[in-house]
Amino acid sequence: MKLDRLPPLNALRAFEATARHLSVKEAADELCVTPGAVSQMLKALELHFGTKLFHRINRGMVLTPAGQSLTPPVRNAFRQIAEASRRIAADPGTGPLTISTTPFFAGAWLVPRLKQFHDAHPDIDLRVVTGTALADFGRDGVDVAIRHGFGHYPGLRSEHLVAVEVVPVAAPALLASLGRPKDAAGLAHWPHVHDSERKAWQRWFQAQGIEEFSAPRGPSFDDSGLMLQAVLAGQGAGLLPAAMIEVDIAEGRLVQLANVALLEDFAYFLVYPETSRARPRVAAFCAWMREVAAAFRQAA
Repeated sequence: MKLDRLPPLNALRAFEATARHLSVKEAADELCVTPGAVSQMLKALELHFGTKLFHRINRGMVLTPAGQSLTPPVRNAFRQIAEASRRIAADPGTGPLTISTTPFFAGAWLVPRLKQFHDAHPDIDLRVVTGTALADFGRDGVDVAIRHGFGHYPGLRSEHLVAVEVVPVAAPALLASLGRPKDAAGLAHWPHVHDSERKAWQRWFQAQGIEEFSAPRGPSFDDSGLMLQAVLAGQGAGLLPAAMIEVDIAEGRLVQLANVALLEDFAYFLVYPETSRARPRVAAFCAWMREVAAAFRQAA
């Protein structure tokens, strides 16, 4: 076998389906061919590699070590082809550009500025969807995501946009139970409500000059709205965006425990696959986001 000669594509499709079902008949049904056709393609593939890919046992079949080795790369290759095909079909230069972000960021920051984007790019319609988990770009049809945290998203490009002021707050009932802390060090012994990466409180204490902060305990959430609900329920002190809780503080549902702080690395990030950078509509949205984020930082 020449090393540069690829196996027949149809035979690889038959192999992947058979490996998934461990059944020639079920693979044939999925591929809309006869079991005999699948068997012939598997024989051709085994001849191509010069080794058995399946063992037939008691009316069933199992993968040989060679078949087990071949399955993951073949399955991954077909998955990548399917994702690329979906993107090509879904992005002919028209149709909405799908942006995934958290509910709080969408309502408080993005939506009020969207007219600026439309004025600059009247040919691009945006579709904004909200959620807390990072989008699956291949499966969910999302083009760009905006998430809050420390920007660690393996396999994806992550760009720092804006950091927002955060303020430590607690419910009045918790304050009545524990007493108001005299300083930041006193707050270190309180129960805490955490971000999903459980690092924001540690960064906040470091910013106050307190390096010794015990391992964080308490619930963690991947959305500021959920953190707010936990803090209101008295589950611990929380670090929340100042703009998000102004009304709750003013109306007495929350008590501010210390001054606001700006944690630069705990911020909103623009997240997207590296391969999307060359797509004109994605590039246009990302360039606009960088521009309005820079204006926001300068105004702040």
